Amino acid sequence: MHHFTRIEGALYAEGVPLEELADAIGTPAYVYSTATLTRHYTLLRRALDVHHDAFGGGLIAFAVKANPNLSVLATLARLGCGADTVSEGEIRRALAAGVPASKIIFSGVGKTDAELAFAIRAEVRQINVESAAELFRLMVIADALDASPAVALRVNPSIGAGGHARITTGGALDKFGIPLEQALDLYEIAHQSPNLTPVGLACHIGSQIVDLAPLEAAFAALRDATQILRSRGLPVTRLDLGGGLGVPYHGQAATPSIDAYAAAAARALEGLDVEAAFEPGRLLAANAGVLLASVVQVNERPDGRRFLVLDAAMNDLMRPALYDAYHEIQPVYDQGGEPVPYDVVGPICESTDVFARERVLAPLEEGDLVAFMSAGAYGAAMSNEYNSRPLIPEVLVNGEEWALVRPRPSYDEMLDREIKADWLD
Repeated sequence: MHHFTRIEGALYAEGVPLEELADAIGTPAYVYSTATLTRHYTLLRRALDVHHDAFGGGLIAFAVKANPNLSVLATLARLGCGADTVSEGEIRRALAAGVPASKIIFSGVGKTDAELAFAIRAEVRQINVESAAELFRLMVIADALDASPAVALRVNPSIGAGGHARITTGGALDKFGIPLEQALDLYEIAHQSPNLTPVGLACHIGSQIVDLAPLEAAFAALRDATQILRSRGLPVTRLDLGGGLGVPYHGQAATPSIDAYAAAAARALEGLDVEAAFEPGRLLAANAGVLLASVVQVNERPDGRRFLVLDAAMNDLMRPALYDAYHEIQPVYDQGGEPVPYDVVGPICESTDVFARERVLAPLEEGDLVAFMSAGAYGAAMSNEYNSRPLIPEVLVNGEEWALVRPRPSYDEMLDREIKADWLD
């Protein structure tokens, strides 16, 4: 569910007309709904609380990579949400947004020495170690800092899942995590180190998962590994179950309910006496945002093909070009008329700058506004300045209020970030 609805034919974000935002800040722009972020977090929190004993409470740590906007993070932090981070920059963002260090998990397959040292000094909740090489580097860094950070080993259970091959992370050929047998041995090594405090295991097998079966298999693998480690006399107090539960993008398979997801996790963890962590990203943010764009022109070919050219481009929303992702496109003001097929494209000089082929939409013309739905996750987060196009602004709506939470940089500001070589002046 989301809070982008129509009132007298016009599309609103909560109590604010999208047309009003387009007039005030221009297009393209991202628009986020506080009510939707709050609703999705609350639904997950309630579902986990039903199984409080199985999860030891259960920490929800939002995957910052999905939407790192400070106001989005602060909105979730006020609700009690933690943060799953994969870089020093994301840790800093989470802290700046008000997430306590005790609720920050540091994941990632290629953490540098400097990033590991920063995480130790920041006293984050735990560092999810993803390889033997990282574990041994962390021992040296922690020793130099006279520290003993909490660590969990990220297991690769050879169970890959996700909405696209490029967002599967738990398969045997994926770069993430440690093979199960090796992880068991490394956990024992970590336990013997005076500079590490092993607390548990972690697992994340993919993104946009629409079938609970692979998730349940991964949870079962973590349960089995926990029992093996305990049989060796090693303490395991935490399990990080990752994220990955899909959201109902229009036109895709139905997704399991949050309640069913929580129940499946609870069955796997029942009686283990561990504290669980969950790392949703898309689940909380995707349907909380839209990409607002304007029609630049409609190019009609003699063969009847229509190109709907927008001012938004693949550099603003990468998902269709990267993953063949589907986003529902709605006119901001529905004027009726017989729907017609369009190839929806942007202005970038790349043949992959295509959002949709043969998408049937209400008739549109130059100056009309459209909204890409379910764009709150991996939209602005993955945007870039290709073709020297400025990063687009982000807006947060709260009821009938709205705030510009990331302004569009001017061309001068873009150019001022670079310095000419001395010999060119």
